[in-house]
Amino acid sequence: MGVFFTLSTSATIILLIIPGDLCVDIVGGREVTPHSRPFMAMLRGKNFCGGALIKPNWVLTAAHCILKRGEVILGAHSQTKREKEKQVIKIAKEIRHPDYCPGEKEHDIMLLKLKKRAKINNAVKVIPLPTSGDDLKPGTTCRVAGWGQTEYYMKKHLSDTLREVNITVISRKICNDKKHYNNNPRITNNMICAGSKGGIADSCQGDSGGPLICNNVMKGITSFGKPEGCGIPDGPGVYTLITNQYLQWIRKTIGGDLQNEF
Repeated sequence: MGVFFTLSTSATIILLIIPGDLCVDIVGGREVTPHSRPFMAMLRGKNFCGGALIKPNWVLTAAHCILKRGEVILGAHSQTKREKEKQVIKIAKEIRHPDYCPGEKEHDIMLLKLKKRAKINNAVKVIPLPTSGDDLKPGTTCRVAGWGQTEYYMKKHLSDTLREVNITVISRKICNDKKHYNNNPRITNNMICAGSKGGIADSCQGDSGGPLICNNVMKGITSFGKPEGCGIPDGPGVYTLITNQYLQWIRKTIGGDLQNEF
């Protein structure tokens, strides 16, 4: 996954808090069946990002997304077409993790409180968070979805429809070696590296904040990649791992039982 440019709603490339901290989209993936990922949230504000609905009035996303109390679109498949399934809800509050560090890309996780509760139906559903923040073993197959770019060099061109790609978890040792991130930034135990052989499968510009799903459970959040580009052999994407620490923070922040909302 290449360095993640964050795109504004007009698809203009905007730098994030620090140079090189860029947002993500799907490379080497496929369009999903419309409304088959009902937990997906499209976020529009100063930046364009993805997210996941975890309670009817809460969305989980990446802390580096700058939304300025923009809006969340639920039930969407197409960005541009009118769809009866779409629900557009304003963001009431952006709550970044208190230890978020843009420079080291640590704790890249944020909660969005919505101004009203989403209407739960076939096209809009909550995704349960994991019961524990166990690590992921290298070789685990995961999937990531979003409306981002499908090719790194196609500037200003987001996918109109929701796309998804399968990726494989890579060990932190490999991800931190000289051929990959070279400890700049260091891939910590709060992060997961995932990509594909040859680098074809990847997230790219516009996908930041979207859920990383492994074994049918949300285990991470799309975070960042290398500045050289998306879908390159030595540039796997990096995802915030939903650890026990983060699960405790989420529960403390929003309250309630995340596993049995309905």
